[in-house]
Amino acid sequence: MASGTGAVDPKASNHRWRFFRAGGFDQVLLETGADLTSLGALDQKLWVALSCPVSGIEFDRRSLEFVDADADGHIRAPEILSAVRWAGKVLKDPDHLVHREDRLPLSAIDPVGEEGKAVLAGAKLVLAVLGKPGAAEITLDDVSDTTRIFSQARFNGDGIVPAKAAEDAALAAVIADVIACLGGENDRGGEPGVTAEAIERFYTEAQALADWRKAAGTSLTHPFGADTAVRHELFRFLKPKVEDYFQRCRLAAYDGRSEALLGPGEEEYRNLAVTTLGTGTEAVGRFPLAVPGAGKALPLTEGLNPAYDAAVRRFGVEIVLPFLGGAESLRDDGWRTICARFEPHEAWLESKPATPVGKLGEERVRRILSEDGKTALLDLVARDKAVEPEVGAIASVERLLRYCRDLHVLVNNFVSFRDFYTRKGKATFQAGKLYLDGRSCDLCVPIADVEKHAAIATASRVCLAYCDCVRQGGGEKMTIAAAFTAGDSDFLTVGRNGVFYDRKGQDWDATIVRILEHPISVRQAFWAPYKRLARLIGDQAQKFSAARSRAADDRAALQAISATGSLAAGKPVPPPPPPFDVAKFAGIFAAIGLAIGAIGTMLASVLTGILNLAWWQIPIVIAGIVLLISIPSVLLAWLKLRKRNLGPILDANGWAVNARAKINIPFGTSLTASARLPENAERSLVDPFAEKKRPWKLYLVLAALLGAVLVLWRQGYFAR
Repeated sequence: MASGTGAVDPKASNHRWRFFRAGGFDQVLLETGADLTSLGALDQKLWVALSCPVSGIEFDRRSLEFVDADADGHIRAPEILSAVRWAGKVLKDPDHLVHREDRLPLSAIDPVGEEGKAVLAGAKLVLAVLGKPGAAEITLDDVSDTTRIFSQARFNGDGIVPAKAAEDAALAAVIADVIACLGGENDRGGEPGVTAEAIERFYTEAQALADWRKAAGTSLTHPFGADTAVRHELFRFLKPKVEDYFQRCRLAAYDGRSEALLGPGEEEYRNLAVTTLGTGTEAVGRFPLAVPGAGKALPLTEGLNPAYDAAVRRFGVEIVLPFLGGAESLRDDGWRTICARFEPHEAWLESKPATPVGKLGEERVRRILSEDGKTALLDLVARDKAVEPEVGAIASVERLLRYCRDLHVLVNNFVSFRDFYTRKGKATFQAGKLYLDGRSCDLCVPIADVEKHAAIATASRVCLAYCDCVRQGGGEKMTIAAAFTAGDSDFLTVGRNGVFYDRKGQDWDATIVRILEHPISVRQAFWAPYKRLARLIGDQAQKFSAARSRAADDRAALQAISATGSLAAGKPVPPPPPPFDVAKFAGIFAAIGLAIGAIGTMLASVLTGILNLAWWQIPIVIAGIVLLISIPSVLLAWLKLRKRNLGPILDANGWAVNARAKINIPFGTSLTASARLPENAERSLVDPFAEKKRPWKLYLVLAALLGAVLVLWRQGYFAR
């Protein structure tokens, strides 16, 4: 029965599968295109993995994006099947999927189906755009740089038209104006262009601006004709100061006492007297236009504030004279008349459409509307969108080429772990190699959170060293979990440093931050009891020595403090504590003596029993004692080493491992290599700084002689 989604090809259901044994389970061999296209008929219970993350694996990210159809960050079995099924439809011969090449002959694409026809059209379009219309094959480099492809094409199917797409210079200029006013969008080739929406908006706002200007043809809105804008600017400039002057005059009329206070004061003139005065002096500009008075008109020629003299004179000639018929002075009611005459113009200005098209100027907007390029521009957009199916096929061409190069690799690291277990290549989850403690570790996986990973990975029964890695120079950081599967853990401690080489060959400074303790090897387990005993004896000796030293220091300190206190009080120094009284502790010594005697008697009995054996039995007994001590530790470690499992290490990284992928002792030994001298290397054993050697040969000779004497004594030779 097939598992997964989609119908199963009858040919696939009859496919002859081949399996290989590795990691303690059967894994499918995927070596031919038929193997791949028949995956839908393979029971997914036989797949090694059913899901893997897109991030954290060593694989081409763009290729993974094509496989990850739903873009959820995980590759799942149905997506693998969908990718294989699609590639099988497009290719005439599915064996192209196992060649792992980044180029493909056009003749290999099957034009019968809709998918193949579209891919072939896309490939021909790319080659034509790149200036190779007669090429017989297409490469991944040809389609990977889409910016290069689309920058050379006039139309690229995205509905965005750059200025270069317009063959008419006038249309190109309008496109540039639209971009300048409304902004542009970059098309697939990286060029700024305009969309249909931008074109519609530009012409709508340009027409509104033209209609607004057309409404200005009356004497009400433009009382001075073409000069209205300039004179209105003069009016707006002086309006605050004129309003200020007449308000002061009204206050003076309201209360005569305020008249003297409404003009500049003596103190202000005194301050001006000590400064260098110019026409633009700021303090003078703050004074009223003229000295105010009750019912006083605003003079337009004499007695004016020097800072506004020229502007007021222009105001009288250009505005007051045409409106009121006199330019000598202006009264309050005349000022209100002038304000009323400018109100229609100001209302017209306020009705101006708020559009950035206005910055082009009235003449340019009128010309654009008169040329009526809107229809031509929208036609360019329509022609661009018309090639969208062909352009969309370019992505399918890239997809096919990436599948031809990468899909076989992905499947062999998903459906089976062939690359990992055959040791002929690196698996996708292997991040690199760690060198530390005279060993190199090949099984290194990147992780995001040490605690979360360790909580799951401990079920793998693999000794893991979590290392923080820092790339010098670039400031990059990453964390890895490195598996130690050979040697021992005697010198694996938090804080030890090593070097990590990633798959690109870049080196990282690695520091151990946590160790997940598990047995590493049988050899380590064999010597573990003796190492623990040695550590125990050493620790106890250190504790005993430290306690004795601390007690001595405490007694000396107490004696010094007591002596100092006695001298300060005028009392005699107390005598030192009495010496050790042997008689007082005779009972203790007797007990210790009895214990030592008992131990000695036991050792003597053991030694006598050994000496009563035949000479050839003695080494057998000693070996038996050693084995009796080590076998429990070795047996326990052996059972744990046989249960080491890759699954939890990957599950903790987001994988869904479907098999019990074991790391047995021989395979684990291949994952962690110890330092070895090269073959045919010369080696000098002379070390000028070596420690002084003991005469082991003499000791061995003496031991042999002693053994011979004991054997002769046991046989009664000396009794004769």
